[in-house]
Amino acid sequence: MSASSDSPVRNVRWEDRYAVVQAAGDINTERVPAFLQSLLAVLDEKPDRIVVNLQDVGYMDSAGLASLVKVLSRARKGGMELHLACMGEMIRGLFEITRLDSVFQIHESEQEALA
Repeated sequence: MSASSDSPVRNVRWEDRYAVVQAAGDINTERVPAFLQSLLAVLDEKPDRIVVNLQDVGYMDSAGLASLVKVLSRARKGGMELHLACMGEMIRGLFEITRLDSVFQIHESEQEALA
């Protein structure tokens, strides 16, 4: 799957029953609708686990955080896992300040998130 150019989702690849979502650029109010739509489309495929790789995301605002909370909620309701991987310092700090680091499963690497 390839996402539209306005979406922070650059691509989605599958590793068995796990979907790995590569995000890039800013995840802000302007780009959240496309980001959310892309992630919900992946959820519709019913993977056992979704790993969102945030390595190439330089900025995320509260709308971006809210979209991930919404996806986490939907994933849990559907019996799926959502894991976040490869956060930069700024994004990690945002999750720590909001205490969402205790809600999400956050990994240093994509490999760790897939294990």
